[in-house]
Amino acid sequence: MNINYQFEYPTSTRSLIQGSRHYDIGQDKLPSVTTILAATQSEEKKAALAAWKARVGEEQATRTRDQAAERGTVMHHIIESYLKNQFHVDLTPVGLQAHKMADKIIQEALRPKLQELWGLETVLYYPDLYAGQTDVVGIYNNQESICDFKQSNKLKRREWIEDYKLQLAAYALAHNEVYGTNIMQGVNLICTGDCQFQEFVFEGDEFKQAKFEWLKRVDQYYNQKDSN
Repeated sequence: MNINYQFEYPTSTRSLIQGSRHYDIGQDKLPSVTTILAATQSEEKKAALAAWKARVGEEQATRTRDQAAERGTVMHHIIESYLKNQFHVDLTPVGLQAHKMADKIIQEALRPKLQELWGLETVLYYPDLYAGQTDVVGIYNNQESICDFKQSNKLKRREWIEDYKLQLAAYALAHNEVYGTNIMQGVNLICTGDCQFQEFVFEGDEFKQAKFEWLKRVDQYYNQKDSN
């Protein structure tokens, strides 16, 4: 893998505004990509989430969410250390599981396919609209790409990860706008707790459409904000 830090990405701090994550970019406080996605969720998705919480109970739902978040955080640290040519060790039970998951993503995807690294844990923003942080920007499988790592409790279907796809589209739009690139591929690299790996690649017309759908969500978010 070639390291090519050719772009100067902004440093940023995060802040909460009325409970929603924002990024401080210069003098602006821009809503995060995840904040916009959460605020513009479909009624169908809200109902599905509410039904799951009702089925498993609020306490179990919170525990499942927190465990997954902890595992995902450790997994990200391990992958980030690998890409920095460092070594991160976590010998806790969660850490040992996360190590196996991170190694799976590294062996199946990053080692054979990530050819050039432009940015790692990269803060990106679209001026005046939104900001966020993506895991990797670079050349993946011969294409300029945005890549995000995800952990999961079970295997995903493509139709279940629409928000993941919109996240990638949001980051690609921001990078292209600020740095004059032409990123037309988004990649989700997912590993389950029992180390089953999935790669989802979004490109071509599907990724173009995702960019349009993301901009609709941005427009919806600001319309809702104005009406409130």
